Amino acid sequence: MSFQNYALFPWMTVKDNILYPMKMSKVPAKERDQRLRELLAIAQLEGKEKLYPHQLSGGMKQRTAFIRALAGRPEVLLMDEPLGAVDFQMRQILQEELESLWLKNKTTVIMVTHDVDEAIYLSDRVIVMSALEGKILEDMQIELPRPRNRKDKEYVKSKERLMDILKIAINKQPDSAEIERKLCLA
Repeated sequence: MSFQNYALFPWMTVKDNILYPMKMSKVPAKERDQRLRELLAIAQLEGKEKLYPHQLSGGMKQRTAFIRALAGRPEVLLMDEPLGAVDFQMRQILQEELESLWLKNKTTVIMVTHDVDEAIYLSDRVIVMSALEGKILEDMQIELPRPRNRKDKEYVKSKERLMDILKIAINKQPDSAEIERKLCLA
């Protein structure tokens, strides 16, 4: 599921949008209701269940689309800037929920993000691509224990390394070998 357009059905309420994938998967009604309450609480959307997408802010639409994707307990989740329109605090809450989902279900997530912290927090592998041709400039493995601790020294080092890679890529669009030489990562 891609989140650029929020992927919400405009004729359905928040509740119906979230329940939709569970109904399609034939999840029993009692389990659907329980999961709906959990997801609404995670996204802080309690009391918004009867609203339609046109009545929501951009951030609320994005949170609804995000938890709708989680509702169906997918095997693979494709996300394009999934948390771009939410505030910092909600972004971290939803990142933690996504990590929790991964820890529980080992769901494969492929995500496009421009947020360095988000990439390090959520990823086991970060692929840096060139802006022009989509060439892979770096394939960085993130070998940090989960759940991730943003204050951990190795976490901070990983963020700094990714920032260095991005700075080099912006300046010259070098190949991966050149990035490794410049960062002394051989």
